[in-house]
Amino acid sequence: MTKIAVVPGSFDPITNGHLDIIEKAAKVFPEVRVAVMNNSSKNPLFTVEERIQLIREVTSSHSNVVVESSSGLLINYARKVGASVIVRGLRAVSDFEYEMQITSMNRMLDESIETFFVMTKNNYSFLSSSIVKEVAQYGGNISALVPVQVETALKKKFNH
Repeated sequence: MTKIAVVPGSFDPITNGHLDIIEKAAKVFPEVRVAVMNNSSKNPLFTVEERIQLIREVTSSHSNVVVESSSGLLINYARKVGASVIVRGLRAVSDFEYEMQITSMNRMLDESIETFFVMTKNNYSFLSSSIVKEVAQYGGNISALVPVQVETALKKKFNH
């Protein structure tokens, strides 16, 4: 049986921190499903389709990575694709409490699906999509924070 791992997120946009987590998962699991979650409570800069396209571009060198979207519960998506693992990235200790709540709820919904926590590289520990968007909006240099395709897309969105 192939172990399928899901790496979920809104990825608005994908950052080098997200990419670090996806690449680590791709080294460990034979199949990684990047699930672009369509969260109706958020007001995204990029459409789901744009986010999927950007992630596909920056993960194209990983043949075991599949990028899709989901708008329901993560656990339902994981069941649908036959995943046995959810991979969640941690930047700092402050992320752990929130992630533990999500993991506990997912475990209550389906205890057969495990959650693996993966630490991102230290130089990405401060990084979030929100910070990237704010810096990009005001024309700041984000080249060390996101893949070049994302930098180009952000400049286009903000007319820089």
